[in-house]
Amino acid sequence: MATAEDVDRTADDGPDGTVVEDDSDRKATSRSDSDRYTRKKSVLITGCSSGIGRATARAFLDDEWQVFATARNVDDIESLAEAGCETLALDVTEPEGVARAVEETVDIAGALDCVVNNAGYAQMGPLEDVATVDLHRQFDVNVYGPHRLTRAAVPHMRAQGEGRIVNVSSVIGRISIPGAGAYAGSKHALEAMSDSLRGEVEEFGIDVVVVEPGPVETNFSDRADDELPDEDRTPAYESLYELYDDAELIGSGAGGPFASDPEDVADAILEAATSPDPPARYPVGPLAQYGLYARYLPDRLRDAVYGILKKLA
Repeated sequence: MATAEDVDRTADDGPDGTVVEDDSDRKATSRSDSDRYTRKKSVLITGCSSGIGRATARAFLDDEWQVFATARNVDDIESLAEAGCETLALDVTEPEGVARAVEETVDIAGALDCVVNNAGYAQMGPLEDVATVDLHRQFDVNVYGPHRLTRAAVPHMRAQGEGRIVNVSSVIGRISIPGAGAYAGSKHALEAMSDSLRGEVEEFGIDVVVVEPGPVETNFSDRADDELPDEDRTPAYESLYELYDDAELIGSGAGGPFASDPEDVADAILEAATSPDPPARYPVGPLAQYGLYARYLPDRLRDAVYGILKKLA
């Protein structure tokens, strides 16, 4: 049974377990109408070291935005700096770093027009095999990270009277499957928070959009493989692990036929950021487009489909 000691505290947690908010630098910024039309629009993007984040930074750069590309290690985004991006070190699990990145963006650009919450990873494996500390870490990056950045950015956008927040979710954020409960749970949470936030900030001229890719041709699946439980696998779930391996071969970033290119997702993110009247969600790729229809199937039928796949594995 998991105890309190199984869960690592996040950087927000004080010694008594309460949440310590970093509000020291949350300054709202206003701008004149003349500034609005003479400067480039600015975007702050997380997780730009590879894949979707890197492609998104280049897409915004090609569209003549002032791009603030971030990664935990700025050496990983040196090529983006050479291409013309402003680059910042940012770990979304560190509240002070998040606040600092937003303030630097506003100081340099004069405003913050768009935030793209892209940083994330997938903790895979049957829930019995996922340690509580790993589940906590999954939510720290995929849920608390976007929340931290949103809280730091919204005061500036509200003062400006406009802004856009684009949250990169996944088709699995709307359809949960066995073996992906931790990851799906984090993306379900991000989707729900996005829906709430959209209604909360609409009156301030701020839009909130969710982009939902299916499998993407990136190294994301390599990280997911690394996060699979290794030494403590429960033998009873061996068929589930085998099914995961088979799914990687036919549909994921391991070169599967159903995988989208990172540039396809980047185009959807740019569209979400620039459309005058964006939809609440942008599904990307064939599995994302058709997979969403599975939400309307009865639960028993969806469970039966999984049972068939398990027998074929």
